[in-house]
Amino acid sequence: MKTFKVLGSGCANCKTTAKLIEDIARDKGADVVVEKVEDIKDIMGYGVMSTPGVVVDGKVVHAGGIPDRQTVESWLQ
Repeated sequence: MKTFKVLGSGCANCKTTAKLIEDIARDKGADVVVEKVEDIKDIMGYGVMSTPGVVVDGKVVHAGGIPDRQTVESWLQ
């Protein structure tokens, strides 16, 4: 099971990113946990300066903008 953290203030792009990850994981039959991290101190702790940021299993893999479907699918492999 992979753990995803979507870093952001709760903006529309952050919500869209979390939903995109959940939807693609469901389509692929992948078992994931998606957490939303909205506390600015926690976000800064990952070194992310532009949101939404995505952390997969403790590693920052994306920052700024909504990731495309192909990118999200690569994180699930």
